[in-house]
Amino acid sequence: MPSRSNKAWKTFIVSITAVLSMSMIAACGNDNENNPEEDTSKVVVKYQGGEITEKEFDLEQRMIQFLSPEYAQFLQMDEFKEYLAKQGVAYEYLYAKADDKAKEAAEKQADELIKGQKNGMGEEQYNAALEAQNLTEADLKNYMLRVITVMEHEKNQITEEDIKKDFEANKQDYTSITVRHVLVGFTDPEGKERAEGEALKLAKEVQSKLNNGEDFAAIAKEYSEDPGSKDSGGLYENQPAGRWVPQFKEKALTLELDKISDPVETDYGYHVMKVEKREEMTYDKLPADQKDGILNELASANVDHFMQNELNDIIESMDLPKSEAPPADNPAEGEEAPPADNPAETPAEGDNAPETGTEGDGK
Repeated sequence: MPSRSNKAWKTFIVSITAVLSMSMIAACGNDNENNPEEDTSKVVVKYQGGEITEKEFDLEQRMIQFLSPEYAQFLQMDEFKEYLAKQGVAYEYLYAKADDKAKEAAEKQADELIKGQKNGMGEEQYNAALEAQNLTEADLKNYMLRVITVMEHEKNQITEEDIKKDFEANKQDYTSITVRHVLVGFTDPEGKERAEGEALKLAKEVQSKLNNGEDFAAIAKEYSEDPGSKDSGGLYENQPAGRWVPQFKEKALTLELDKISDPVETDYGYHVMKVEKREEMTYDKLPADQKDGILNELASANVDHFMQNELNDIIESMDLPKSEAPPADNPAEGEEAPPADNPAETPAEGDNAPETGTEGDGK
């Protein structure tokens, strides 16, 4: 059962999760390979070894609107734009240091991801979305190439021992759990906020029915408001604990097997749970996709460490265009990212979650 992101936009790092399964960061820079026109626009960022022009920064913002339209609102925030520019510098700078092996791997992945994006959207809608942002497929590929190249280069620096060490430090997150749950949200299925105490009252009603022996699957289908598990009778089968929000994870790790829990409160509402199976994971049995998840997280952490500890010394000047006016409901710094579709799952970035699930897949 999945969860709301508790990440501020600063730690979200402008993900293009619709396309990639890793954190994606801006790809500004001086590479005009796909845009041979001379760029005479104002230089808005100077850093050691390069610069970013106003035209390049505008391209980046349009790319964000194409790949992550839910974050377009933040582009009216000067602080967000500054952070976006810094990310662009980070990836430009690190891209220049990447080796040929990383670039070759990125080339193949970028082509596959664009193909998947096009197939997923449908070619007509894909082309229309690009056109709406005045982008070309070459712009999109260039964007992906830089980010993926940096991630591949960072992954190449990580050893098997690094992965194993991280696993041992977060071993509990990889415990395999089969759990059923019913979610009663703080808002009803129509999106209207429930009255104070109403969600808890309904959750206790669910708990009472289950304690009286009613079928869990039938109750979940009737009451649950989790789109990822409702139709499967509330079931999440053999899932790593680390993919769930803290309150749900803690209960899943400690609840006596086959016992109906009291309502468990999360950001989404109240969950009534039953753990059917729980098995500790050892590194030698860790699935390859979860090892890859650790590898990606360690690579992302390396990039984040660079941004937090080295980037400011590399940037020499920054003069970004100011927003004309903030939006009416200007999100405050630290605002949460849009919630995940499945209300128990924690996003992968920085949460020690082995992987990110998708709607309806039980993750």
